[in-house]
Amino acid sequence: MSFAGERAVAGRRLVGGGIALVIVAAGLTGCSAEPPDPTSATEALAAALTSGDFTKAPFAGGTADVTAATDIRTSAYEGLAPWEPTVTVVSTTVDEQDEDVATATLGFTWDVDDSDSDWTYETHAKLARDDEDVWHVTWSPALLAPDLVAGEVLGVERSRAERANVLGANGAVIVEPRRVHRVGIDKTRLAAPEQDAAARELARQLGVDADAYAAKVVGAGEKAFVEAITIRDGDTGYDIPVLVGLPGVIEVPDTLPLAPTRQFARPILGTVGPATAEIIEKSDGAVSAGDLAGLSGLQRQYDAQLRGLPGLTITAAQADGAAKRQLYAVEATPGTPLTTTLDVRLQEAAESVVATVGPANAIVALRPSTGDVLAAASGVGGEGMSTATLGQFAPGSTFKVVSALALLRSGLTADSDTTCPATVSVDGRSFSNFPEYPTDKLGTIPLRTAFAHSCNTAFISAREQANQDALIDAAGSLGLDPHATLGFPAFLGDVPADSDGTDHAASMIGQGRVLASPLGMATVAASVAKGSTVLPRLVVPAEGVTTPEPSEEDSAEPSETAPPAAPLTADEAATLKQLMRGVVTEGGATFLQDVPGDEVAAKTGTAQFGEAGNLQNHVWMIAIQGDLAVAVFVDVGEYGSTTAGPLLEQFLRAAQG
Repeated sequence: MSFAGERAVAGRRLVGGGIALVIVAAGLTGCSAEPPDPTSATEALAAALTSGDFTKAPFAGGTADVTAATDIRTSAYEGLAPWEPTVTVVSTTVDEQDEDVATATLGFTWDVDDSDSDWTYETHAKLARDDEDVWHVTWSPALLAPDLVAGEVLGVERSRAERANVLGANGAVIVEPRRVHRVGIDKTRLAAPEQDAAARELARQLGVDADAYAAKVVGAGEKAFVEAITIRDGDTGYDIPVLVGLPGVIEVPDTLPLAPTRQFARPILGTVGPATAEIIEKSDGAVSAGDLAGLSGLQRQYDAQLRGLPGLTITAAQADGAAKRQLYAVEATPGTPLTTTLDVRLQEAAESVVATVGPANAIVALRPSTGDVLAAASGVGGEGMSTATLGQFAPGSTFKVVSALALLRSGLTADSDTTCPATVSVDGRSFSNFPEYPTDKLGTIPLRTAFAHSCNTAFISAREQANQDALIDAAGSLGLDPHATLGFPAFLGDVPADSDGTDHAASMIGQGRVLASPLGMATVAASVAKGSTVLPRLVVPAEGVTTPEPSEEDSAEPSETAPPAAPLTADEAATLKQLMRGVVTEGGATFLQDVPGDEVAAKTGTAQFGEAGNLQNHVWMIAIQGDLAVAVFVDVGEYGSTTAGPLLEQFLRAAQG
């Protein structure tokens, strides 16, 4: 039988690039080599449709078709950017009557959102084989999308999903839509020569940068509303009627996801506002201009969870919008609430305390039994930084809880004698106690007395019984893990591994290069209270939602990777709690004896910093009371007991309700 005769009686169907040959003639005694099938041509076409590079596409029209396909694909898909399709060959069927003709089915998949569902469809390509057995594709715009014709382009219409709330302990709503007033210049109300002066006057009234705002107004479109500030409803710091009485100024009512007050955990929760160009670019099409997005803090880190999925309608229409038809539609999916452990009452109490202090400061409260962060307030002196969770400061004598654990592990007990001289010299550097240290507590004293009165020289004199590795291990046992993964931007603490001599001596009293955050020192106190190592928890993971990485690189690099710390034992914690109780019964925190509720155990801390001759003090206090652990920090103060102490007492009394 001749080759031509065989072609006339054979039919083919190719599936997924494979080929099945059905011979319909009988009595064959032999046949020639199988001619080329369309597989390579259809696979090249699918690759070209995916990439947009048609230089190797097997078009019948050659260069002209390559140019047309490139231009039409670019214009047709431009409205869907940055999405791009993935195209595969579903099947290829050779005509049973004419095996020089074939039809390919192409499967398109567009990943248009973060859900498991994609926009999928099929198109069909016509192929023909020439006299040289080469398969060619007939170009058509319908290869790009169902029934697409010349001049049509694809576009997407979005409907915003309902942004979810941020919740606190026991499901209390923290962040929810609240009324705001957008105040700014309406350029349609002013002649062009008047706009600069009007913008400057509004900026002056608001206390914002006049040059920057005036430039923004002048540079906006001639009919633009140029917002200067968003004021939450009921904010008595602004007189909106006076502002809208200024030339060209209007207020636009709106809602924004907001916490109960402007200060409420703001550095941690972050803010929500119009999506920035950077956020839009990084969202892979999930966020578009005009959408609300988390701009900082947890609102940004968990933005995808909170914002949900927008409703999408993908259409094909002529470039002028005529003859629009729908190709795909999906309803908006509301966001999933972000649940935190913050206790609204305790957070508000902490906020009221830190608001009274000028320098950067913070209060952190944990529930030792669970590790839940109940409050984490940062004062305005931190200039928007979460001093509570990201601050990195020498913890001073609050670190003696760590040093005491290291000494206990070396064989000392609370009643072991220590030496507390007025000064101690290490490699030529002199260390002393704080200026008001009681002279009757110098000399040979038990460890519990050295701890209660915070004798620096006693801990430094015992440094050979607790080397730097022992301090690192004790710190880890008490929760100061520099490698902890918490699900939110945080720094707990870091003890350098390469300290010796005077640096190790300074480490014994929480100075030198030892660093901790208020969250870290609250974790130390919580570990003592619980009797085992505590890992703080602020965010409760939502079921089925992957915890995203923090959007900002806020965590400091630890000095080096340390081996896992030895677990804190109940007996060790009990002794540490006794030592901390001694600070209240006989040491520097006796003022806490009459705080209502369970008995309080505490530790004071002061850490010097700055240049010689102009030294200042970081001041600390940590405390435990029942199932509550608290750390108080003030960047610049007198002593832990005199500056941080009253703030701690105020918070503890408020916590009792």
